[in-house]
Amino acid sequence: MAAGKSRSILKNLDLYKPPPAKKSRKEQNQKSEIDVAPGEVLEQEIWKEFPEDLFEVVIARLPIAAFFRFRAVCRKWNSLLESQSFLQHCAEVQRDCPWFYTITHGNVNSGAIYDSSSMKWHHHPGISPLPVKTVVLPVASAGGLVCFLDISHRNFYVCNPLTQSTRELPVRTVRLWYRIAVGMTLNSMSGAYKIMSLGCDGEYDVYDSVINSWARMGSMPSSITLPLSLNFRSQTVSIGDTLYFMRSDPDGIVSYNTTNGLWKQFITPLPLHLTDHTLAACGGRIILVGLLTKNAATCVCIWELQRMTLLWKEVDRMPNLLCLEFYGKHVRMICLGNRGLVMLSLRSRQMNRLVTYDVARGEWAKLPACALPGSGGRKRQWVACGTVFHPSLTALA
Repeated sequence: MAAGKSRSILKNLDLYKPPPAKKSRKEQNQKSEIDVAPGEVLEQEIWKEFPEDLFEVVIARLPIAAFFRFRAVCRKWNSLLESQSFLQHCAEVQRDCPWFYTITHGNVNSGAIYDSSSMKWHHHPGISPLPVKTVVLPVASAGGLVCFLDISHRNFYVCNPLTQSTRELPVRTVRLWYRIAVGMTLNSMSGAYKIMSLGCDGEYDVYDSVINSWARMGSMPSSITLPLSLNFRSQTVSIGDTLYFMRSDPDGIVSYNTTNGLWKQFITPLPLHLTDHTLAACGGRIILVGLLTKNAATCVCIWELQRMTLLWKEVDRMPNLLCLEFYGKHVRMICLGNRGLVMLSLRSRQMNRLVTYDVARGEWAKLPACALPGSGGRKRQWVACGTVFHPSLTALA
């Protein structure tokens, strides 16, 4: 990745703040009296010799957003992203708070990124190598990489939203489908990934980043009921090297192992009174997130798939205080992320809400409205689609 190109793209992420206004000598002296304890002297001769390797270790453990702000301090800090030793330290840090890459109704040519650790929205300029008017949608993700598909369903792109490391995938050999389900798996040790596209007629192909090509994997086994009535409102779930797709008629799940090519089908009846539903995953568990509507009451419920019985068991539901504002309204739900932390877009004519659910902790939270830079902070964007990814400075497309 070219250093100059990386530097310009990262500045466009809107993840740093301008330097603070210069303060008077009196204010600086007052601040020094508060911050430095009596008898303590910050010796410049000592701190300027702070070990370089330890310095990189500390900076690598900062939140991603804070790192981008620190890059504006000086040229030396700005060049950290080009340091192999610093990137190695970053690779050793496990970041548990995912980010969400979303596309809004008001701007389909660029992205809106939500940082769940700081609960803030950031503007993303889009994939820089593409023509300005090209519309690409995030359809899958793995680790720090996001898979995009253009609106004509012809071309795939894989990109690290933070560093703009981008790869345009080769043209597929199979015929084009109007609607496809897309899944992505990642080998965390090697960084290699696979992408699968699946059509309703059972045709599918798999991309392997190691050989940089698509492969037609043959026909689906006779045990899989065709045609596949895929639930396109449900995102594909990946657990290890296995992808899970939700189907209907009959209700159930279809899985595909990208390593050994093994297909499986699970017939799992859905709970009653569901209007919108999608798959999610957490710690190897398969989760169902659904909008339960009965009479005038609407609530978001969480079910877990029981491995022995292949039945859905309710494990949680949205608190009544959050559900009250949905009462009597015709609400539609879109799930934007399905790995551990789930983002839900709940819309009706009268309201537009974004809610997250932490599967492991069982915690619900309302998100701040998505107001992008350039709108004066007043115009709220409606989130149309998106996916979850874990921010990484080292993931390469």
